[in-house]
Amino acid sequence: MMADLEALGAAGVKLNSCVLVSGTFPESPLGNWNAANLAENWRVNLTFPLLVAQQVAPHMADGGCIQFLLDTAIHKPFPRRLPYSAAKAGVAALVPGLARVLAPRVRVVGHALGTVLPDPDHDPAKLASRSLLKRVGTPEDLARTLRFAADSPYLTGEILTLDGGTRWI
Repeated sequence: MMADLEALGAAGVKLNSCVLVSGTFPESPLGNWNAANLAENWRVNLTFPLLVAQQVAPHMADGGCIQFLLDTAIHKPFPRRLPYSAAKAGVAALVPGLARVLAPRVRVVGHALGTVLPDPDHDPAKLASRSLLKRVGTPEDLARTLRFAADSPYLTGEILTLDGGTRWI
């Protein structure tokens, strides 16, 4: 990635928007935690996005937007996935923090996603029944939200929740 960013920079190219997504979603109930599995979970879900943002920021155009894909676990942690939820909450804290550090040149926005692409072993109808809009999200829903944030020059430091109203039920 760094070689690609350096090559783009050498060609005079700056990024207008960057979407950072990383994650592993292991079930990890209380009593199963240990230093090794917590470190691995946080390495992927928290450390990696922070390090990537640090490397990408200098390559952003003025007014550009770094966007983090989070999870609605930041609003309602998953009891059987608390280390994952804690890592995503850590990334959520980075959004306003990095917005302050990178302002006014670069904007930072987070996206707390609900169900957009359900696992094959989950019933989409059951998941849809748990949202105010009675449907699961689509990749197109996410794309519109990412585009909105990228095209909104006065938006920074915010986390947009895209869950069809699931957190209000």
